[in-house]
Order: sequence, then structure tokens, then C-alpha cells
Amino acid sequence: MRTLVVIHSLKMGGMERVAVNLADAFAEEGHESHLLSCRNHPNDLAPANPGVKLHYFDQFQALMKSIIGIPVFLLSRLLLGVLLQRSHFMWVGWLSGWLLKRHIHSLEKQHGRFDRIIFRGLGTFKYFWSFRDERCVYVLENVIHYDRPLWQKKLEWKLVFHRRHLACVSSGVMDSALEAFEKGSIQPASLRVITNPCPIRQIETLAGEADPDIPTAPYILNVARLVPQKGHALLLEAYVRSGISHKLVIVGEGPLRSELEAKARELGIHDRVLFAGKRKNPYPWMKNADLFVLASEYEGLGIVLTEALACGTPIMAVESRGGVRDVFRGDLEAYLTPRTAEGLAGGLSAITQELPVTVKPEWLAPFRSEVVVAAFLDAPDSRR
Repeated sequence: MRTLVVIHSLKMGGMERVAVNLADAFAEEGHESHLLSCRNHPNDLAPANPGVKLHYFDQFQALMKSIIGIPVFLLSRLLLGVLLQRSHFMWVGWLSGWLLKRHIHSLEKQHGRFDRIIFRGLGTFKYFWSFRDERCVYVLENVIHYDRPLWQKKLEWKLVFHRRHLACVSSGVMDSALEAFEKGSIQPASLRVITNPCPIRQIETLAGEADPDIPTAPYILNVARLVPQKGHALLLEAYVRSGISHKLVIVGEGPLRSELEAKARELGIHDRVLFAGKRKNPYPWMKNADLFVLASEYEGLGIVLTEALACGTPIMAVESRGGVRDVFRGDLEAYLTPRTAEGLAGGLSAITQELPVTVKPEWLAPFRSEVVVAAFLDAPDSRR
């Protein structure tokens, strides 16, 4: 089949990595795979599979070049977006959706009609909300947040969710969507769970690369942006209470770095905690860790968990909203802890005494490319 994955940009991020992984997975399974980024260069990410055809559609440039794009944009930014905060997408989305439809039509003239068009992430498809097509599947990557008055959220949901084929990356995301849709009287055309693919062979190759910065002493690892959602403050507190001898390594960058470094000093563990910063290839760090730990407040799925498993590293996490529990099934359920400093500390202490823990192939089975690709190519229906 001929598939098109649409993503807002190819910057380094979890949602963007999954979009690239999905395009690679389609190609790996023998389909004609296309990936469309709605921003031009520079890019942090690119498909690993040479069979993926990469395209660009500069949303902002297309908007500015259209006849009414500039007045629509200025009216939205200077008036409408001020009167109704965070509504910019509503006003430009109807025009951008039409422009994207025209661009996809031009791609189909060159390559043939797409059998499936997949939009990854709310931030991608809400800015093209006027584009509708029965071939489209819209992927919800995270739990739904109530960050504005409910009446305004209902309007947004009506534009971006109503009568569309939706796929949630986890059962937790689906529960969140069902709750929101009931409040907003939203009826999707279909709603189902399709998890994220994990490019196991690619990760195994990248994990074999050398990195001289990796500690030689035993360590546990967290890979995440340094933002409140990811729970690093909780992780530091639990690490102190656990009394474990392993070092703690945190790979990632973000606005909380200075605050977290200060907290490590206050807790007296600054010499045992390494803030390694952003790494283009985190997989050697995962492979060499004795344990991967996640302390997030919420996660759509938690792609880093499956990536750590692909590196052969055992995982543990706190209970949280979203899809973490979808990863911790079967034997792995024992490595979920309460989201408290005491609960996580107890989990860290217990699991480090069990190490080494062998990663079982069945833990990754639901995230294999062939499973996820088959689900996306299956015709959407009304199942929930």
C-alpha cells in the first residue's frame, strides 16, 4: 500500500521520533512509505530506511503566499487571537487545511493516490482542521488536558475530533479521550488503540556505538526533557531515600536543569548524579545502564521505555496517567511503583537487589513494526 505520515516538524522529540519510526516501519514491511514534514529545514531527525520518501510543506510560507493568507494571519494574531486566547489555530486552520489538501494532491500526481494518511499528534492536525478525508487517521499521542475553559475546549474538540478516525497510542489516552468526548458531545467516526512502533533492529545498531562520556561505574538512567511533567524532582528525592549505590544519570535538557542541579546539591547527592545533557544518540547510554527509570506525572505511552527494552535494559516506572501501564504488562507489572518518593525509593531498592534482570522478547512483542503497521492499514471502524 501507499502511505503518508504527516508531522508538524522533524525536530528532536518523542512524537517526532515516533512519526519517523512509523514511516520506517511501513517501508520495512514492504509498503511505499512517504513522510511529510510541515516545516522546512533544519531537521534533527530523518528516516533510517532509505525507502522512505521525505517531503516538505512549509505551512507558514504557504499561508503567506496565498492570496488571503497574510490578512487572515494578521487578523488572527492581532485581534481574534487576542479576544479568544490560544485560538490562533481556529482561524488559520481552515485555510492551512485547504493548502495542505492541495499539496497532498500534487504529491499524488507524482506518486499515485495514498491508501492511508496518518496525522501524528494534536499539534499537527489541529492546524489543518479543515482538511477531511476518509483515508485519514489522526493519532492522539497524549492525554487530553483541560488548559482552557471547558466551553473553549469543546469548540476545539468539535473542530479537530468530531467525525474523524482517531487512534490513541495507549488505553490510558483512550480513557482520557472518551472522558473528554462525553463532556463535549463528540462522536468520532472511529476510535481505537494503536500503539507506537519500536524500531528494535535500528536501536540495537545505534546502541552499539561508542560514547566516551558514558560512566564506567554502575548507574541507573532516566532519559527525558527537564520539564515538570517528567518528575525529576521526585526521582531525586526517591534516589536519596533508596540508599542504592548506583549512580543516577539523567540524559536530557530543559528549563529545569539549574533548579534540579541545585536540588541535587541540597540533597547532598550532586557528586552521585550526572546531568548528561541532550544526546543525539541516547541508546548507548541505555544499553550500558543497569536499570532505566521513569517518574513522569503523565505519558501518552512512554516511548523511552520500549527503547530501553530494545537496548536490553530492564525498566521501572511510577504509576501515572496515560499509557505507561500498557508497557508494564505481565511480569513487568511488578516494576510499577506508586508515584511517591517512598514508593519509588522502595522500588529502586528492591529491583537493584534483583539485578541483573533479563529482558524477555515478549515484553516488546506488541510494539513490533509488523503489529503496528497491520493495525494502521486495517480499515477503521466504529470499535472502541
